[in-house]
Amino acid sequence: MNVTTGKQVSKELKKPATTIPALQDGASDMAHIVLDFDSNRLASALFGQFDENLAYIEQKLGVDVRSKGNQLILRGEATATAQARMALDHLYSLLQKGHDLSKSDVDGALRMAATATPVRDDQLSLPTLETKTRLSAAQISTRKKTIFARTPTQDAYMRAMERSELVFGTGPAGTGKTYLAVAHAAMLLERGLVERIVLSRPAVEAGERLGFLPGDMKEKVDPYLRPLYDALYDMIPADKVERALAAGVIEIAPLAFMRGRTLAHAAVILDEAQNTTSMQMKMFLTRLGEGSRMIVTGDPSQIDLPAGQKSGLVEALEILGDVENIVTVRFSDKDVVRHPMVAAIVRAYEKRGAAKTLKHHKVSVTEGENTPSET
Repeated sequence: MNVTTGKQVSKELKKPATTIPALQDGASDMAHIVLDFDSNRLASALFGQFDENLAYIEQKLGVDVRSKGNQLILRGEATATAQARMALDHLYSLLQKGHDLSKSDVDGALRMAATATPVRDDQLSLPTLETKTRLSAAQISTRKKTIFARTPTQDAYMRAMERSELVFGTGPAGTGKTYLAVAHAAMLLERGLVERIVLSRPAVEAGERLGFLPGDMKEKVDPYLRPLYDALYDMIPADKVERALAAGVIEIAPLAFMRGRTLAHAAVILDEAQNTTSMQMKMFLTRLGEGSRMIVTGDPSQIDLPAGQKSGLVEALEILGDVENIVTVRFSDKDVVRHPMVAAIVRAYEKRGAAKTLKHHKVSVTEGENTPSET
């Protein structure tokens, strides 16, 4: 292996859990880190088939990663090399817990490490670091599945749901707002922290006329609520979901059926909240009862309400911004965890929307300047 020229800071790690000493002032920007893993089987899973995970880390961070048996040698710019070490350390800890790695896990670990700043003492630095330079991603666990935060915003969102009774999660599609909310509710129910789950959506057609829908009330509203069902079945075994639905322990209903109720000792989720009216949003928020947790999710850029009608979500964010114990977590295109193309699509639409807004503003200013003044 070629030795990088120039002054370097050399660090050796016997196990992934060992922390990296803080870089000394005046040291070169280059670093050399050696990682030794105590399990050949887990190391092989960490590296990926044909070292594909290591190649992905090299591509994303611009570092050189060489494997030799169960040992890794990292070389490159100091910050990028430290991020690679933190990501690999975190991924190895997931494997030790029995979690199977996917490319999304690798990508998530890199996103988390990119925002982490090494600290020089033993204080806890949340949300992305444990003591020193070890990543601590928030997680949601049920008997069926464990989910780890894949972006810093997801981390903040998951921690907010743990701490606060009312959380707003807003942002583009594909960021995990609804999925994580339902997963958190399932965890609370399984642990006995709530007695039931109530999932709701406004039944608004997304720009198309569906016409008459046959069947009973459940069959009529199911098409609007399918994403909530999908998340539920992912976190809870199907037979338990069916029994809970039949017993009313899990209730999925359109927003209109919330009026007049007090939802106590429940995990309550309102999805697609951008399509609520002002009165509907106020009605829903005031359903919060004793011992309950409420999570409201939506994307203000995808409002399907009639033209000229203000979104209840947009208004609520304006009104409740300074209210104590209400937390708002805003996702962006950087938090999209679906196909990478989704993030590019979101950015393209946001760029087009910003350009149209600027053009409209310029036209308004010009028209104002050309309006004759009264004498």
